[in-house]
Amino acid sequence: MSVAVQSSVTAALPRRLNHGASTGSSWGNFMFILPFLVVYVLLLVVPLFKGIWISLQELDMLSQTAEFVGLKNYTELWKDDIFRGAVRNTFYFVLMATPVFVALGLALALALNRPGRTGAALRAIFFGSSVLSVTIVTLVWKLVLMPHHGLVANITKPLGLSSVSLLTSEAWALPVIAGVTVWWIIGLPMMLFLAALQQIPHELYEAAQLDNASRWRTLTSITLPAIRRTVALVAIIEVILQFQLFGQAHLMTQGGPNNSSRPIVQFIYEAGFQHWTLGYAAAASQVLFGIMLIAMAVQVWVSSRREAF
Repeated sequence: MSVAVQSSVTAALPRRLNHGASTGSSWGNFMFILPFLVVYVLLLVVPLFKGIWISLQELDMLSQTAEFVGLKNYTELWKDDIFRGAVRNTFYFVLMATPVFVALGLALALALNRPGRTGAALRAIFFGSSVLSVTIVTLVWKLVLMPHHGLVANITKPLGLSSVSLLTSEAWALPVIAGVTVWWIIGLPMMLFLAALQQIPHELYEAAQLDNASRWRTLTSITLPAIRRTVALVAIIEVILQFQLFGQAHLMTQGGPNNSSRPIVQFIYEAGFQHWTLGYAAAASQVLFGIMLIAMAVQVWVSSRREAF
């Protein structure tokens, strides 16, 4: 009997030791990610719920008075013509800029994915504008687009064309801002595509050359399938970035003319820091957050469907 008890204890001891080791390992893993969790909660989760709570109040920053009003701010946003116009402008801007970022960034990456000093110099030139601040970029382009003395006017005058102020045109103000934005940060998607292209095994292209495959066939059968995840990543990144349009519109047109280029972020800035209605601004920011979540979810779903087929 004692031998049986001793054998059972001996058999159970390693399991207890393994259980203790796994528990200690789990705590060690948790302590390893604890600093990130603390920063994530303090800088993202807490401000998110704080913003939702503020959006349910009528909070005046000047008088520092707060009154719980529920969904009143959201209903007023629904009736606000300026806010609805800002939502339309933002969607229009995203639909204009995002496909250009993906297509042009991929085209530049394909053209510059080659060894040598020339390719490296051109990559540096295209990426160089991305390091400039929005203030410098908008100042340069406002000088270029000056109606009578800018670079565009100096080109159109000898051709006998009348000078047009694009930034004061309701039809052209937002497309011009989109063009300036593409010129400014096209280097980021280009570099992401370049990194993906350089991960494709060169043996695949050698096999395509042996089969006398055309460039178009190589692009559609080898290159694009190999970088489809990068295409989806670039599209998601650009959607997130372009929904946050603010600096270009604020510095180039101040949202005009006639609110034709005012984005949602500029509306939030004006409501919170010019009219001091913090609850109203917080409600608008929550609407923007929801729109961005829906747009990203749709884009991820479309990308997953394409991969499935």
